[in-house]
Amino acid sequence: MNVVLPSATALLLSAAVLFGSGPVAAETIRQSDLLQVRVLPGWQTPSGTRMAALDLTLAPEWKTYWRSPGDAGIPPMFDWSASENLAGVVFHWPRPQVFHLNGLQSIGYEQRLVLPIELVARDPARPIHLRAAVDLGICRDICMPATMTIDARIAGSGAPDPVIRAALADKPLSGAEAGLDAIACTVEPIADGLRLTASLRLPPTGGAETVVFEPGRTAVWVSEAEVERQGGTLLARADLVAESGAPFVLDRSRMVVTVLGDQRAVEIAGCPAP
Repeated sequence: MNVVLPSATALLLSAAVLFGSGPVAAETIRQSDLLQVRVLPGWQTPSGTRMAALDLTLAPEWKTYWRSPGDAGIPPMFDWSASENLAGVVFHWPRPQVFHLNGLQSIGYEQRLVLPIELVARDPARPIHLRAAVDLGICRDICMPATMTIDARIAGSGAPDPVIRAALADKPLSGAEAGLDAIACTVEPIADGLRLTASLRLPPTGGAETVVFEPGRTAVWVSEAEVERQGGTLLARADLVAESGAPFVLDRSRMVVTVLGDQRAVEIAGCPAP
């Protein structure tokens, strides 16, 4: 089992270029100094899938991003097409953190991310040869793209892994588990898209709450949501703009609404009309 990082790659990063400050000497940083990755082979589930994980360790104070990283983040990209005996991959994202830097919000993980991946084999009786090209963003005071190649052969029944189990236990709760009583979403047109307002009857999740809307379409930009709590009701509003700049139809059934609090996170599938 090998995870290959391009350690010979050196990226020149300039804070002056990234943040528009005065002249600053560029610093040479090697990716392998900042990011190490290994595959945790995990175990075969009763349904025949394989519960494995990517274990990413970052240098102190460095972070990487959640599937919906915010305006200041870089979304992760995975290409599994070179894999053998692999029919599909299901991600089980742990609860992320919310970061604020220079007035911008990003969502991700600091120093370590164990990302459970449930692998669906074409033939469960045969090994899976996992080959993937992965593009991530990693940041501290500056941000840089990181590219890695995963090459791992996963065979046998495996064994339960407490590290993977802990990451699975840290997943957001479902609406029912979190005590969601109701969710209603209104949509109104704006000049270049739609404005979505969600009303959730949901117990507090702790501290300042962040709401993320994921419309299920990659070509739609979603603004940072304005969030207000009124007792047991959480209100969130965001603008959705298609890449084309043209009006589009919102498929409410594909919308995912995630609430991130200090104590827990909640993930809700669907955004029905009132």
